[in-house]
Amino acid sequence: MPDCSDSQTSITSGGACQARLALGFADDAGTTRLVERAHVGPLRVQQPLYPEGGAVCHVIVVHPPGGVLGGDQLALGASVGPAARAFLTSPGATKWYKANGQVSRQQVRLHAGAGASVEWMPQEGIFFDAADVALEHSVTLAADASYIGCDIICLGRRASGESFNSGRITQLTQVRRGGRLVWWERGVLAGGGDMLRSPLGLHGHSVCATLLAVGRALPADALAGLREAGADGGARFGLTQMKGVLAARYLGDDSEQARRAMLAVWRRLRPHLLGRAAQVPRIWNT
Repeated sequence: MPDCSDSQTSITSGGACQARLALGFADDAGTTRLVERAHVGPLRVQQPLYPEGGAVCHVIVVHPPGGVLGGDQLALGASVGPAARAFLTSPGATKWYKANGQVSRQQVRLHAGAGASVEWMPQEGIFFDAADVALEHSVTLAADASYIGCDIICLGRRASGESFNSGRITQLTQVRRGGRLVWWERGVLAGGGDMLRSPLGLHGHSVCATLLAVGRALPADALAGLREAGADGGARFGLTQMKGVLAARYLGDDSEQARRAMLAVWRRLRPHLLGRAAQVPRIWNT
């Protein structure tokens, strides 16, 4: 079982791990620099990457233990300065283990200044049966800043025949742009509960995904292309645009299918929203 050991610093509380990571990005004559990188505990970024040139700084957020135990607390904050562009992802799926009587927490806070953009594209989260997890995601944008974020949830280890029969996942997502609250969503998934089976909930499916994009509105023909790109193999997929906020949803039973659908939307969306072609990180192919 993974532990909270770290060669430099770690914080433990009752056997649980607490880790924090603070990142800062700034524009330097057209190149986005990683100007702040502070961590406590096993949550870190090794180095900035520039697979699409200097304008966009890519970082891979690494959690060395490989999984999150009951009671672990992870906090990540990233501030992207005016005109800077940052892309954040993870090297692999995050595994949320059985709670053991304690709640695991993850808090992500992102900020983008004037003319900046921030993308939050981690790989999927796998929630073991009996996991008890609280997720909070908060984004604050300047009036002309842009954001793309994706979240893929896999309930239980389907390949091992495991279902999410007990435990709980709570989520809170909020996005503010120009001081206005443009998105607020709270959800609770109880293991074995009615919401997992209800047609108004997951309807018996084990994988759900959401992609949010905030910025300039897309024209009707671009939206039609996004809907076509996200439809895949009989899974449920929908896309809605509301006053500068675009939400794409997937519901099915295949994490790879969910990822393909979300990436297909991202590839077509990014040029419209950020003016740049999508550059898939190499880490996603390993």
